[in-house]
Amino acid sequence: MCPTRGYVEDVAAAIALAVVDDRAAGRIYNVGEPNAFPEAEWVRRVGQAAGWNGQVVIKPGGPHITESGDILPLSLDTTRIRAELGYREGIPQDEALRRTVEWERAHPPEQIDPGAFDYAAEAARLAELSGS
Repeated sequence: MCPTRGYVEDVAAAIALAVVDDRAAGRIYNVGEPNAFPEAEWVRRVGQAAGWNGQVVIKPGGPHITESGDILPLSLDTTRIRAELGYREGIPQDEALRRTVEWERAHPPEQIDPGAFDYAAEAARLAELSGS
C-alpha cells in the first residue's frame, strides 16, 4: 500500500466539482492521483523534478517503515469521484512536480533548525549499510 497524493490545483478542482455537481450531494469522495507510488519512488520523482540525480537508499528496519520505505502509508481509492463525477487531473504529474519544486524554491521556510538534520550520522549509517 502506497500513500495517495494530489497536486493542489487538481485537488481544488475536484472539490469545486463536488460542490457544484448535484450528484455529489450526500456523497463522500477521496481525491488523489490514480497511481500511488512507494515512498522511495516518490522521492526519486521529486528529486528528478528538482534536478537531483542522487540515489535513494532505504534504511531497513523500524516499526513504521515498510520494505519499500513507506512510512505508515495511506492509500485511498479515488474511483468514485472519477466514475460518478468524471473527475480527471488537469495537470500532468511531471508538470505538477515541476511547479511544486518551483514554488518551494520561491517560498523557502523563514527559519530552519539546523539541529533537525544530522548529515554526518546519515552518511555514517549509509556507509555502514553499504559495507564501506
